Amino acid sequence: MADKRDYYEVLGVSKTASEAELKKAYRNLAKKYHPDANPGDKEAEKKFKEASEAYAVLSDSEKRAQYDQFGHAAFEGGAGGAGGFDFSGMDFGDIFGDIFGDLFGGGRTRGQSANRPMQGASVATSVRIKFEEAVFGCEQEVEIPYKEECPSCHGSGAKPGTKPETCPKCGGSGQVVYTQQSMFGMIRNMQPCPECNGTGTVIREKCPSCGGRGYNSRRKKISVKIPAGINDGQRVRISGMGEPGTNGGPRGDLLVEVVVSRHPIFQRQDYNIFSTVPITYAQAALGGEIRVKTVDGEVLYEVKPGTQTDTRVRLRGKGVPIQGNKNMRGDHYITLVVQVPERLTQEQKELLRRFDEACGGSVGTKSKDSSAGAKPKDGEKKKTFKDIFK
Repeated sequence: MADKRDYYEVLGVSKTASEAELKKAYRNLAKKYHPDANPGDKEAEKKFKEASEAYAVLSDSEKRAQYDQFGHAAFEGGAGGAGGFDFSGMDFGDIFGDIFGDLFGGGRTRGQSANRPMQGASVATSVRIKFEEAVFGCEQEVEIPYKEECPSCHGSGAKPGTKPETCPKCGGSGQVVYTQQSMFGMIRNMQPCPECNGTGTVIREKCPSCGGRGYNSRRKKISVKIPAGINDGQRVRISGMGEPGTNGGPRGDLLVEVVVSRHPIFQRQDYNIFSTVPITYAQAALGGEIRVKTVDGEVLYEVKPGTQTDTRVRLRGKGVPIQGNKNMRGDHYITLVVQVPERLTQEQKELLRRFDEACGGSVGTKSKDSSAGAKPKDGEKKKTFKDIFK
């Protein structure tokens, strides 16, 4: 036993590990080293057997107590198994069934029956809404395939006057037991009955109205309430509007994916909205009041004199409502972009030259058109820089 590793070390857990921690550790190792996932790999097979041996002992409270007291010596002299531990008499269907069932599709979960009531599958669909509808919420109508209980057989699937019979293969349990040879010896494995598909019953005479399915399909319109603040790609869940359950189980759910159309002006990030607002050169230089579009409508904003292009300002509380709390909202960030005029009159050009000279610059010679700098006639109001470049 000197070359045999400590079971707790094998699983990578402490000696005070709980049953759940042991199971989680073994699941990870079994998934990594299982022979089915590593065909022909002897080292992986060895590690898998080592982990299985450790889990078989530590998951059993009695064997764990013996191991904690005597170590590997508690199991010396056993026949078969890795390192002298005897696997031949153990029911691996009970010890590992739930773990292997999750990992590799076999086995079973202890305490669960194949013909127990099970919830139906969920149904997925999508709906497209506008940007503003996503911000403030709305109500949309979707059409889905809906399975209703057959009025003739009332969901049993059997012809009126008859009823489903107990499955003769599984005796109504919905499960059958298979025994097979493995590296650990004989393993019992419980699987859904192939005769009744795990329901525990068989239908000899099917209902002519539904063909034995127990339901009829039709198109149904459903009204969906879209909550304020929902984002593109999120889903709205409507309970009980999915596939019918089996063996008396509840219906599944309807999952509606929301697709939000792009907005020509606004962009969204989390609960904040972003947009670009153009301003004139005069507004940037002299300041002034501008109108800014938001999801709440137009608001007034006072541009500060000397505002530079690409200046970002925040409009508090003008963003998207936070889901679950309509009283709290994100912000709206606007980027002020100074628009440079592409075409100028002679008068505008002359004023720009004068402005540049006043600032100590030089953008060219004075215009030959002397009328541009002439004094206004009597009764004519003098035009300002802001008037010309507004």
